[in-house]
Amino acid sequence: DTACKMVRWLSAKLGPTVTSRFIARNLLRLLTSCYIGPTRQQFVPSSDENSPLSMGNIYQKRPVLGDQVSRPVLACLVHVAYLYGEPVLTYQYLPYISYLVAPSSGAGGGRLNSRKEAGLLAAVTLTQKIVVCLSDTTLMDILPKISQEVLLPVLGFLTSLAIGFPSGAQARIVLCVKTISLIALICLRIGQEMVQQHLSDTVRNFFGAFSLLQELQDQGLTAESLSSCEMPVMEVPLSDGKLLALDPAVLMELQKVFNPEMAYITYIPFSCLLGDVIRTVVPNHSLVEKLASVYLENMSPKSLQAISLEQAPSATGSDQDTRGTEPFSSHHEDSHSGTFGSVLVGNRIQVPVDTQREGLGLLRLSAGTDGFIPSSSSEENALKHDLPRSTHMLCGNWLAYWQYEIGVSQHDPRFHFHQIKLQSFSGHSGAIKCVAPLSSEDFFLSGSKDKTVRLWPLYNYGDGTSEVPPRFTYAEHKKSVFYVSQLEASQHVVSCDGTVHIWDQFTGKLLRTFDELDSKVPVTAVTTMPPPYHSISVASADSVLRFIDHRKPGLQHEFRLASGVSAGLIRCLAVSPNGRSVMAGFSSGFIVLLDTRTGLIMRGWPAHEGDILQIKAAEGNVLISSSSDHSLTVWKELEQKPLHHYKSASEPIHAFDLYGNEVVTGTVANKIGVYSMLESSALPISTTKLSSENFRGTLTSLAVLPTKCHLLLGSDNGVIRLLA
Repeated sequence: DTACKMVRWLSAKLGPTVTSRFIARNLLRLLTSCYIGPTRQQFVPSSDENSPLSMGNIYQKRPVLGDQVSRPVLACLVHVAYLYGEPVLTYQYLPYISYLVAPSSGAGGGRLNSRKEAGLLAAVTLTQKIVVCLSDTTLMDILPKISQEVLLPVLGFLTSLAIGFPSGAQARIVLCVKTISLIALICLRIGQEMVQQHLSDTVRNFFGAFSLLQELQDQGLTAESLSSCEMPVMEVPLSDGKLLALDPAVLMELQKVFNPEMAYITYIPFSCLLGDVIRTVVPNHSLVEKLASVYLENMSPKSLQAISLEQAPSATGSDQDTRGTEPFSSHHEDSHSGTFGSVLVGNRIQVPVDTQREGLGLLRLSAGTDGFIPSSSSEENALKHDLPRSTHMLCGNWLAYWQYEIGVSQHDPRFHFHQIKLQSFSGHSGAIKCVAPLSSEDFFLSGSKDKTVRLWPLYNYGDGTSEVPPRFTYAEHKKSVFYVSQLEASQHVVSCDGTVHIWDQFTGKLLRTFDELDSKVPVTAVTTMPPPYHSISVASADSVLRFIDHRKPGLQHEFRLASGVSAGLIRCLAVSPNGRSVMAGFSSGFIVLLDTRTGLIMRGWPAHEGDILQIKAAEGNVLISSSSDHSLTVWKELEQKPLHHYKSASEPIHAFDLYGNEVVTGTVANKIGVYSMLESSALPISTTKLSSENFRGTLTSLAVLPTKCHLLLGSDNGVIRLLA
């Protein structure tokens, strides 16, 4: 239960692409595991049992143990579809189902393995869920696909004389009951005229199995007579001149499955559903009728009596007559038996008063013997359960991007930038100076020249053209905000306009401010320490680095990083991911490395010829710096020579962020470049010029969302855009 809740919460939080690639893919794989092994394929014992099949009707899905195990998995899969809409069902689940049921190629075609067998059961169960959730138009659009890629392959396995099931006849019976209940569900949804057009092959293939077995029996080939035969597979000529490969063990399975009882519980409801149409759809209807009547005659009179007693209370009127015990007396006379809204009681059609009012979706199928009694709507047995209109429905650019993403392999380490516009965030009236995604990637912070910090949601919304308002605006600053970030250990926001503000991201309450005592030396750079540290390092114009902790007054530490005028101002700070060293970049191109545990300067070196614009630290003691001399350089902390040195052709890289082993850069000319730290080439792997329809204004700040593979780009006109 808890796991289910967490998966649902994550599905909404992670957004459509990550959810589909990592959560839905694994849930689909899990679904197969729910049906592996003979024990999972046993019918769940019900309280009053005549025989395992005639209990319940074909619409009333007779649950097996695997169905109980798979319920939470299915619930989570349907929840993802509720969040992101029908495309999830048609573009992700259906292709996976057709992959599960595709006939296996290669030498092992003779016998299924237990995973393939479980896959077939999972596929049919999931298809049933999908059909219930699809709207009428979508169902009609993809019906040929369901028929060709799901139903016919499943029936191929089900009726094959050469392919054995590892769990024997039991697995076949379960698959047979599930498949027939799925076909019946589709028939109920689309009506009898459509069945004749689209599903006649499917129904014909199913009932054809009875004829095939009958023909083999007429030739004297039964499982008993063949058991003495040594040959594992033999060829048998049929009346239409074809040769048929046949495995005696499989024949035995089939005779257990397609017996008179199966004929009875499948043919009678179908003849009621389809009316006279069944004569044209099923050429061997007379044989199946005969088998069904054989089954009825063999049932002892006692059990027949029990059935009629069972049915008596289930009739909606008082006119219950003896026809309940003779299914064949009535279904020839009624020609309109397949119409929507009519109700089967046993095998008799009854149109109750309340179906007109309740409509189709509320027909609930009860568990009388082939009983079909409307009662209040129940989620389990509804024929149609429309997906609610969610605000996160995939459409437009989001849909196009999502379709591309679910096709990408999960292990692709590269950052691909397609320049697909997903969302715009407008609200700032001045240029964006900094953007900072929160670690969970469902919100981000932005600081601007308009003296405010805003918190924005990153959930998918609309078709890519929509503009999202901020969730919260912090307006306590007096000057332009040049730094904002989240202090992860305490979940507070740190922002700076020359004075550092520490405030609560949930309430917006200011917790503490910090500014230099001497107003002539303002704060020039700030950075937050990684968790579990609560400290903030602040650099001021006199080249002093101070550490403060919002939980106690005063300073923690104070270090002078440079003396004399030559080094210039500290432009930017970065902290290594483990929190052990702080790097400061000066306006003269100098970088100083400080050990936070000892307070000693480990190294200071002239890294660039121009002003240092930005520094970032990465795992493995690596730091990356960009400068106004057009260069981007990758350094190892204590090595003299740089690991990589890149040159930007036309303009300096004033904003960059890291994605794995790649550096994603942005320049004033609105060019996005991707550099690899694994390759020695000085040129970027890819360069993209932002088009004016996707991005207006001049690029001022950039941030990568590493899990979602998106880019946040801030511009000088106050609008932030999310691109993929």
